[in-house]
Amino acid sequence: MTLSALKGKTVVVTKGTTNEQAMHAVDKKLGLGLNIVASPDHEQSYQMLVDGKADAFATDDILLYGLIARHKSQDKFRVTGEHSEDYAGEEELPQPVHDLFGAFRAVSERRVVECYHDALTAREQVLQMFNLGLLSLELRGLAERLYWATCAKIRDLCRKLERLPEELEDLESILSDTYFCNFSVFQSLPDSWAIDQLFPILPIHRLDERPTRTGVLADITCDSDGKIDHFVSARDVKRTLELHELHAEEKYYLAAFLVGAYQETLGDLHNLFGDTHVVHVRLHEEGGWWIEEVVKGDTANKVLEYMEYDVAELYPALARDCERAIRAGRMTIAESQALKRFYESELDGYAYLEPAGT
Repeated sequence: MTLSALKGKTVVVTKGTTNEQAMHAVDKKLGLGLNIVASPDHEQSYQMLVDGKADAFATDDILLYGLIARHKSQDKFRVTGEHSEDYAGEEELPQPVHDLFGAFRAVSERRVVECYHDALTAREQVLQMFNLGLLSLELRGLAERLYWATCAKIRDLCRKLERLPEELEDLESILSDTYFCNFSVFQSLPDSWAIDQLFPILPIHRLDERPTRTGVLADITCDSDGKIDHFVSARDVKRTLELHELHAEEKYYLAAFLVGAYQETLGDLHNLFGDTHVVHVRLHEEGGWWIEEVVKGDTANKVLEYMEYDVAELYPALARDCERAIRAGRMTIAESQALKRFYESELDGYAYLEPAGT
């Protein structure tokens, strides 16, 4: 579809993007009479197209291919446009960036290795030009997006192949996501970090959905080692875990099995997170189950007591500081009360992350 074919039609763009500005400029220049609708984000823009509320979605083809692949709608929509339309900037595109566009568009099951090498070579040339001051930061960023989008497209095709080319074996781990989990590896799974013990880990809900992402797990501690990037596999140790796409405002639960109480005993308050909540579950002889007991995890107060802080003095000390700040005009009474309420609730709260309002 060409731009002229959109004359008088509704085009959705994502608010605040360069594509929004570009479409208004093109509409004015060519007199197309477009009905340009701005949507808050890419997902909502795409949904307008799905619902028939827009005739086209104008954005980078990299994003469009990703949306189409994620929603498995390759048979419904087609990405159109030339390289010059993919880039809305004013600078002339150097040859390596053109080559990246070419590699991205040329990816097919027969050419996965060729396109990967083309993209790799073009990216290296881009980096050399950037280091020599011959390429702007904007074009460097464009090249990076093109390179990683090409790799993602190749990875998706490789999943359909019976035999994975040796050159592409690491793509899955290179492109994996990092899922941040509300726990401490050192407190709850210390052997995973200390002796590379493998624990079976998997989602415990949405089991009727096929996972569409791969990722590694990271905890909420300040240590770079607070992660799990080796997982149990039927044949060998694998570097990533199959995971589901996260949904906004929806919790996602994973479980680590064959852990036992020994791991918690080894943890010893690393990063001052303390013990997690514990649930005792019993099985009925006829096959059912029930929750026998819930043992609450450590509060911040309790962890501070373990570290020999006088918790009884913490809140009064803050209250005195607030009073001095009010007298000095650095804080209002309302601000002081809000701060004290927050401080007190945090001291009494769980040592791990909690949903807002709990």
